[in-house]
Amino acid sequence: MKTENIDGLTLFEINLLIQQGGRFVTFPNTMTKQKSSTIYFLRPGEKVFKYALKHFIKNLVQGWKSIPLRPFHVSKSLFYLAIGGRDHTYSILADIKK
Repeated sequence: MKTENIDGLTLFEINLLIQQGGRFVTFPNTMTKQKSSTIYFLRPGEKVFKYALKHFIKNLVQGWKSIPLRPFHVSKSLFYLAIGGRDHTYSILADIKK
């Protein structure tokens, strides 16, 4: 998977930013079989809304195609928008350190 927002950062800088509150998050694509979207590195104090909104709108548009399950998928996408995505910080750090 592609990781966004870590260009030019060393492993030490990433660890330092994570200690200050940074994290790696994904926003699941609820309408397809794909596991999740691009991995985003959120720096401390950075708003998650600007990344989550794009994925919510994509799920909303794709949700109109499946009428019976539309409310379920759109509400699931809205849930991940509200909680700030799935946190994958420790698994990503373990992969980076290898």
